[in-house]
Amino acid sequence: MRIPPSRSRTLRGGTAAVAAAALVALGAVPALAADPEPDLGVGTIAPVEGLQPGSSFSTPLTFLNKGTAEVPEAWVTYAVSPGLKAEETHKNCTYYTIGSYDEMPASNVASCKIDQPLKPGVVYGTAKPVSLKALDSAFRDNLRVSIGVHEPGPDDGGSTEPVPGTGDPLTLVEKGPATDADRTNHPDAYARADVTAANTADFALTGDEKRGKVGEKVTATVKFANKGPARVQGLPDESVTTVDVRIPKGTSVVKPYDFCEAITKTHYRCGTSQSWVDVDGGESYPFVLRIDKAVGRTTGEVSFSGQERPFDRNAANDTAQIVIDTGKESDTSGSTGSGGSTGGTGGSDGGSANGGSGSTGSTTTAGGSADSGGSTAGGANPQTAGGNLAATGSDSTAPLLGMATAALAAGGGIVWAVRRRAAALAN
Repeated sequence: MRIPPSRSRTLRGGTAAVAAAALVALGAVPALAADPEPDLGVGTIAPVEGLQPGSSFSTPLTFLNKGTAEVPEAWVTYAVSPGLKAEETHKNCTYYTIGSYDEMPASNVASCKIDQPLKPGVVYGTAKPVSLKALDSAFRDNLRVSIGVHEPGPDDGGSTEPVPGTGDPLTLVEKGPATDADRTNHPDAYARADVTAANTADFALTGDEKRGKVGEKVTATVKFANKGPARVQGLPDESVTTVDVRIPKGTSVVKPYDFCEAITKTHYRCGTSQSWVDVDGGESYPFVLRIDKAVGRTTGEVSFSGQERPFDRNAANDTAQIVIDTGKESDTSGSTGSGGSTGGTGGSDGGSANGGSGSTGSTTTAGGSADSGGSTAGGANPQTAGGNLAATGSDSTAPLLGMATAALAAGGGIVWAVRRRAAALAN
């Protein structure tokens, strides 16, 4: 079972507190002279845009020893998000995958021992650019590079077994003495660059259909899925999308899913557990509903809300329905007068929940749901597990990222609320 993010952060915070206390205690002991930590920098990496899935690309990397002493050896590590991988391997590098943890997605890592000295004040570059490949799922990805004097280890997510490379070693060559511009261009021992591919992803919703009698409880489950081909990465700590669920008339919510928050008594908005969604990944949102009134077949609409999805070209499956067959009034009432009265009330609701008739429960007019005025897909029947769902879009990566950033910012509160509930349940 995955540790809730808040708990992971608590454990890390406790470890940090213990370490801080130890340092305070050591302060009472006379300090011993120690060599200064090497000051190494990674050069700024240019973003890569408009890749085609399945294509390869390469990027040059530069490094600078900003200190005053020679560094005898170093470790260069480059990591890429799940839509990318190393195309060429080097025999002085090991390759492994770190699993996702907390708010961090998985990453494919290469850790390389540079067994050569780095002179102070000299800029170095890789003898050949690092070669990477965009996978079929590539879309919003990134490259992260670091340099240090200690061998890096797996992070909190754990890792697969490291596999040594087989190609020529990754080596550095001198590019010349560092200028002031070079020092500015190598500010930290870490650098990051966005890598984007021209890809699409089909976000899909499916609904559910249940039958019951007045007073009974039923569980209707709404599902969100990413049918690919792209994996979609959003902003950290923000829901990758949100789903609006409207409850069918004649029913009430006994228990909503934890990832959902109430907008009104009949309108819920659901987020995602992470800020990314893998291909064939997604969420299920079960709602426990009580049937309060026999109104025949009654529907509630399900749809994506707020976020623009220009990467999603399939608009046919971006809505679904929850359909509840509540039975006819005559099935639940021992009094003809009572049944006629309730049926008349159903008709006065606009004929949308039960076709305006207490006796027929027409499915034809149920397609025009009282909650939404009708669904663009599926009529009175829900989109079930085999259904699809998505939205229109374009190939342009730059507008895509801008639109997605604003959209995901709107859904950020959902995933925060989800994690807060998850942490509370875990405790």
